[in-house]
Amino acid sequence: MKLSARNHIKGTVEKVDEGAIMASVKIKIDAPDTITSIITKESIKDLDIKAGDKVVVIVKSTEVMIGKE
Repeated sequence: MKLSARNHIKGTVEKVDEGAIMASVKIKIDAPDTITSIITKESIKDLDIKAGDKVVVIVKSTEVMIGKE
């Protein structure tokens, strides 16, 4: 898979929680970090996403903010 996006992170699906329309996907990146993505239930089915799958998280953003106290 080739993409123009520069913001992509490889990980492993830990858990998929499906709702009526949307699904929450928890992806383990580097221990102990995880990323949670909310995607459509239809996308879960189309991509056949399940726990243990190796995936790529692609971040599409027009802004990246940093805060410091």
